Amino acid sequence: MDAEQQQNTTPEEAAAEEAAAPEAPQEPATDGVHGTAAEDEAHEAGVEVEADLDELVAKAAKADEYLALAQRTQADFENFRKRMSRDVAAAQERGVAKLAKELLPALDNLDRALAAAEAPADGDAGQPEHHLTAGVKLVQDELLAALGRVGIERFSPKGDAFDPNEHEAMAQQPVEGAATGTVVEVYQQGYRLGGTILRPARVVVAA
Repeated sequence: MDAEQQQNTTPEEAAAEEAAAPEAPQEPATDGVHGTAAEDEAHEAGVEVEADLDELVAKAAKADEYLALAQRTQADFENFRKRMSRDVAAAQERGVAKLAKELLPALDNLDRALAAAEAPADGDAGQPEHHLTAGVKLVQDELLAALGRVGIERFSPKGDAFDPNEHEAMAQQPVEGAATGTVVEVYQQGYRLGGTILRPARVVVAA
């Protein structure tokens, strides 16, 4: 619009033209206030995330500690259970061995009684077995069976090589046809409980 037209334009027309003209876009504020607030919020969020991560790591470490403690406790209990089982078994074996040693003299007496009853006397050849002898044998068999049920067995090593861990040499003498160191006679039978010798066999060894 030239100067002449501007002079002929009324104030009302000038206001209408100004309102119709497009507004220039406003530039965002660059005073730094809004930018600083956003940075603060981001920093605070990062701090919170880091704190949460630290808490999770601490909880995980605590859980590992509790797990290790539980595993150690379980291992200790298992060792205790095994040790108690061994102790109970050993105590039971000691009790059985003690009782057996108390019974061995009675068994020895039964052996002697049977040996005397079975020895032939003058004029007794061919006589039937006395009923008392049968009764003594029955008692002996029952005692040996009871010992066998708890793992005790007796042994007679005649003909075996002499073993000082299981045999007690009462005498040593030359015997025709027997190798040196061989058990040729058993005075008293031995008894064992598993691998433990309760009483060694008393024997005569060939020289």
